[in-house]
Amino acid sequence: MRLEESFQRTELSNGIRVVTEHIPSVRSISVGVWIFVGSRDEKPKEAGISHFIEHMVFKGTRRRKTHHLAARMESVGGFLNAFTAKEYTCFYARGLDQHLSRAIDVLADMVLSPSFPKKELEKEKDVVLEEMKMYEDNPEDHVFDIFENTVYAGHALGRPILGTRNAVAGFDRAQLLDFVARQYSPERIVVAVSGNAQHDRVVNEVESAFGTLFTSGHRRRRARPRTYTPARREVTVPTQQAHLVMGGRAFSIHESGRLPLVVLNTLLGGGMSSRLNLHIRERYGFCYHIYSFANMFLDAGDWGVYMGTDSSRIDRARTLIRRELDMLVQKRVGPRELAQAKNQVKGSIMLGLESMNTRMMRLGRQELFYRKYVSLDEAIAHIDSVTADDIRDIAEELFDPELYTEVVFRPGKIA
Repeated sequence: MRLEESFQRTELSNGIRVVTEHIPSVRSISVGVWIFVGSRDEKPKEAGISHFIEHMVFKGTRRRKTHHLAARMESVGGFLNAFTAKEYTCFYARGLDQHLSRAIDVLADMVLSPSFPKKELEKEKDVVLEEMKMYEDNPEDHVFDIFENTVYAGHALGRPILGTRNAVAGFDRAQLLDFVARQYSPERIVVAVSGNAQHDRVVNEVESAFGTLFTSGHRRRRARPRTYTPARREVTVPTQQAHLVMGGRAFSIHESGRLPLVVLNTLLGGGMSSRLNLHIRERYGFCYHIYSFANMFLDAGDWGVYMGTDSSRIDRARTLIRRELDMLVQKRVGPRELAQAKNQVKGSIMLGLESMNTRMMRLGRQELFYRKYVSLDEAIAHIDSVTADDIRDIAEELFDPELYTEVVFRPGKIA
């Protein structure tokens, strides 16, 4: 069966969108309830509330106590989980195909009827505050928080998804219920299902579980990030290794430079055979971990390079990284290297499709951001269309030393 022939989409009368991909050769299903609400939709006093709600929905609903929620799927060999991003939140379940109704029912219960018990709320504040400490104790994670805060200065995209200590410590039950009532509106909800499930049955199940939800009437305006101002920040941390992130603003998910950047990012620092790894780790032995990255949002994006190295090598490492960036501006990528990068991107997509969970994630994100399905054939064609000139044009636009933001964590004692 061709991948694109298995996709179907239905919009319910209340605005919820149902997207499915029928895979009859498996005996499992993956169900995701996607809410187009994330940390960028929070006011400063709400910083971290999307993530906190993601935690709290597991603490009980009007129908089920805490341990009953997870047990509902685990008792039949499945699992239940969730995650929060900067622009969306996803609650998902996976199980055998015969338990489709159970998966949709428990997810609907969590999303529509969380009880937010006060006792659990206070305990979960401590859990999230400990989660913050965990990330801050990991310099490779924490350096990215500082980098994003600098690149998106003054904007919610620059805040950590976990929020701030003061905001989290002040959350109360009424605040959580108000946020859900305002933001979890049906026109912002997508239910995505991949696996051995017929579309009509999924639609009926979702209609039954979510059909009583109506629009909140809350009009949301997502402000664009302000004009970008490059900056350099240096922080002393109690570590043995220095950590460097260098990068800047890039493209949104709707801009034409998006796909060339994906290919460029792969050949620059996307694996063991990337330029950064071969030329800095393998040739000089300066690091164990070095890679490049690209993040894309609705109306903004960023790119960068991360490296962990000895503090005495930071200046030399910076010079070597900039040399690799300059080379991409000065010299067109050869056909063999370009083909290898494209194959790496395509292989990553195709290998991921062996997982029902990955397929469901792909469906959900496509519907949220594009409101349409991009078939595997289309995706491959788009990647194949990227040329060496496209790569060079993107490099010329992004790899300007005057536009670099840099964050360095240097080892040292904290006063």
